Amino acid sequence: MVRAVPAPLRILAWIFVILTILLLLAPLVVVVGVSVSQSEFIAFPPDGLSLRWYQDVLSSGTYLAAAAASLQIAMLVTVLSTLVGGAAAIALHRGRLPFSGLVETVFLSPLVLPTIIYAIGALMLWSTFFGPVSTATLWIGHTVVALPYVVRTTLAVLSEADPFLEEAARTMGAGRLQRLWFVVVPQCLPGLAAGAFFAFNISFDEAVLSLFLRKPDMVTLPVQIYSRLEFSPDPSVAAVSTIMIALTILLILVIDRILGLQRFASS
Repeated sequence: MVRAVPAPLRILAWIFVILTILLLLAPLVVVVGVSVSQSEFIAFPPDGLSLRWYQDVLSSGTYLAAAAASLQIAMLVTVLSTLVGGAAAIALHRGRLPFSGLVETVFLSPLVLPTIIYAIGALMLWSTFFGPVSTATLWIGHTVVALPYVVRTTLAVLSEADPFLEEAARTMGAGRLQRLWFVVVPQCLPGLAAGAFFAFNISFDEAVLSLFLRKPDMVTLPVQIYSRLEFSPDPSVAAVSTIMIALTILLILVIDRILGLQRFASS
């Protein structure tokens, strides 16, 4: 028989939950509040309500060009990380690779590696062997940090897949490529879709790698926000941040509705 949770422990648990929610949501509330301010300066609470900063952002060539650059890189990263991460997850799930445990650790290591350390190392490595940085440098750099999410979500889906389906296909005469394309890949699709979403979101929001690995004439949206905050801060940075938050929430709701994010969070 399980004893009831003591009242002091329940109170502490509720305090912890409330503080966590406040610490997560309070910064977002401040950003949204600043974005609708009439003031020329970043201040909270807002001094009057206005949508002028949203109009400025949506009509600004600088912000739109930065958003287009971020979108281009994020789409390239999504394609490459989904292909490489999906193939790696399938190989790791079968457990036939030599040193598969070590290989899995290598694929997941960007999750614990400080991004700035990786950015500095990648910049030095690329400059030594390939010369000046280019779009490909940023593409590869973002892909490396996005790969663990594709590998993780695909492995989570494969762990729940029916192993006898591929065996049944083999018994029916299907070759290796046919089994891979018609049995394994369809089983992976939910994990690949969730991983692609995370890869896109991480690349689109990545600022540190973009600062180190971008071409001088390429400005992504996070870099543009950072530069604006450093040299001429105004509520337009809060407006563009609010738009990014809204798009992220919308994508999360769509993915959760279609795939169910709980299955990936619990794996």
